Amino acid sequence: MSEWVRRVSAAVAAGALGVCLAACGEPDDSAPHPGEQTPAPIPLRLVTTDSVSSLDPAGRYDVASRTVQANLYQTLLTILPEKPTPVPDAADCQFDSPTTYTCSLKEKLTFPNGHELTSSDVKFSFDRLVRLRTPGGLAPLFSSVKSVSTPDELTAVFNLKTPDARLPYLLTTTAASIVDEQSYPANKLLDTEGVGSGPYQLAAYTPGQTITLTKFKEYRGPRAAQNDGVAITTLKDSNALYQAISTGKADLAFHGFGPGLLDKLRKSDRVQVVEPGTAEIRFYAFHMKSLLSRNPAVRRAVAQLVDRPAIAKKAYGDHVSPLYSVVPPGFGGQSDAFKTEYKQPNKAAAAAILKEAALVAPVPLTVGWTPTQYGVGAKAEVLELKRQLEASGLFRVTLRSAEWPQYQELTKAGAYDLYQSGWIPEYPDADDYLAPFVSTTGAYAVNGYRSAAATKLLQQERAEQNGLERDKLIEQLQGVIAREAPVIPVWQARAAVVAGKDIANLKTAVDPLAFLHLAGLRR
Repeated sequence: MSEWVRRVSAAVAAGALGVCLAACGEPDDSAPHPGEQTPAPIPLRLVTTDSVSSLDPAGRYDVASRTVQANLYQTLLTILPEKPTPVPDAADCQFDSPTTYTCSLKEKLTFPNGHELTSSDVKFSFDRLVRLRTPGGLAPLFSSVKSVSTPDELTAVFNLKTPDARLPYLLTTTAASIVDEQSYPANKLLDTEGVGSGPYQLAAYTPGQTITLTKFKEYRGPRAAQNDGVAITTLKDSNALYQAISTGKADLAFHGFGPGLLDKLRKSDRVQVVEPGTAEIRFYAFHMKSLLSRNPAVRRAVAQLVDRPAIAKKAYGDHVSPLYSVVPPGFGGQSDAFKTEYKQPNKAAAAAILKEAALVAPVPLTVGWTPTQYGVGAKAEVLELKRQLEASGLFRVTLRSAEWPQYQELTKAGAYDLYQSGWIPEYPDADDYLAPFVSTTGAYAVNGYRSAAATKLLQQERAEQNGLERDKLIEQLQGVIAREAPVIPVWQARAAVVAGKDIANLKTAVDPLAFLHLAGLRR
């Protein structure tokens, strides 16, 4: 990546004297002199170990791709820092009826190529997303949408098959990005190009290596860029990341640090480290193909023994937060349901659960884990879990590992009684933590969990448009999951961002969905 020339700050006249001199026709030294070149913009230099898989919002999603897409494209609604409910971005939206959601676009929205952004682009974007239905993409989120109609150039109406209280949150996701219908093919992805109306425009892209974003001055929304642009470079590992940020070759570093390197960086007087909580969670799932896992007593006894603070400390140096529900704090209706149900880790209580079910200790338990996909602490985590379960005398644990592709197949086939897993939500709402474990077609439905009570509550909260009533249903659903324990939440991630001392607004740049909004960053 080429080195950008540093901007020379222009002097600004200050005080009454400066104002008077300018008004009286004195030379204005803040303006470029004839023959001088306009100073080149200076992008912020961001390094990461993540690699973008697609610039197309209708493609596969991952943290790196979301970071670029969220800054390149505009959505109808967005969620701002410390404001957990959607606010207008490209449009103001409201439910006209339980199955009719109307969005009124702002006037004079444009793409960087000069094309106007109208309701036709909105309809095209959603129709294209559903038509392509990319494997690993987010099109299934919008299954409740029957059609998008456009009564005029500034109005897009979402006609729903059934009431869906999630829709405003879904419209804040990168999958809901508005693309230019004159630039995007309707029947295939455009992975290496990007034409959006967001805070930035794409200046250059070398897949797997670098991306350069420059400020889009015509963006009209609440996330206008406060910097000239961002140059993103993908590095091979955490050591390269550490070297880049600690030597000043990068302004920001994101994703890829282990606890040890973060601790070293905290001691440096050259950088700042922030770790806001994110929506990424880690949990263990019981597979219902296992005879042991089908027994509620086994699941509940394990849930009664797990010491989350010990796992957070021993495996991650307290760089993660103990989690007591499948829904982390910060989402509507969240409740620490596992803490309510099981209180503190308790051997006697766990033994009583097994005894009542006539199970003889130690119960053999096969636990699956994967060494690469879930980061440097994954092995220490499962070893600590094994230690806790076996120290109780109630379980005999066998650990089995496999690399990610094979691990996915093995978990799907039910090769483990209990297996390590993680979740980064697709949309910023509690429902996205509940549906995967309850819906028969969800991402984790392969564990075979079925619950009539949980399914009914899920259907009710999705249809409930009264926010307070919906929160109560979400809280009840967490209680059912805690009692039946098909999964055991363990910890919530924190997104570590390291930056030079001169970078402002670092903490608010991290989206709850674990990617970065770059527009608010500035020197």
